[in-house]
Amino acid sequence: QVQLVESGGGLVQAGDSLRLSCTPSGRTTAYSAMGWFRQAPGKEREFVAGIPYFGTTRKYADSVKGRFTISRDNTKNTVYLHMSSLKPEDTAVYYCAASKYQAYVVTPERDYVYWGQGTQVTVSA
Repeated sequence: QVQLVESGGGLVQAGDSLRLSCTPSGRTTAYSAMGWFRQAPGKEREFVAGIPYFGTTRKYADSVKGRFTISRDNTKNTVYLHMSSLKPEDTAVYYCAASKYQAYVVTPERDYVYWGQGTQVTVSA
């Protein structure tokens, strides 16, 4: 069984930056495409960013393009979400997830097999 562990969340002010990390415990997800999702209070969970196991493809939600960057270090089996110019509307629980695909970045939740427990990001105005 794969468990994903997110870290790096916290309380920041608008305009600040944060870096989230995601590392699996147990079986590895080293060969999976990975994604970050978020769920704000009262809203459905939404796709934020995705990265394949290899290659330069990156996919982002329109709301975070130009501000968020997803990356991975396969030597450390870790995926990162670099968030800058944070806005109050970025406040949410952020989840990382491992896709059933390796080379493709997909957005639907149903295509992600393993999920973390989430880390809270709160951006104050």
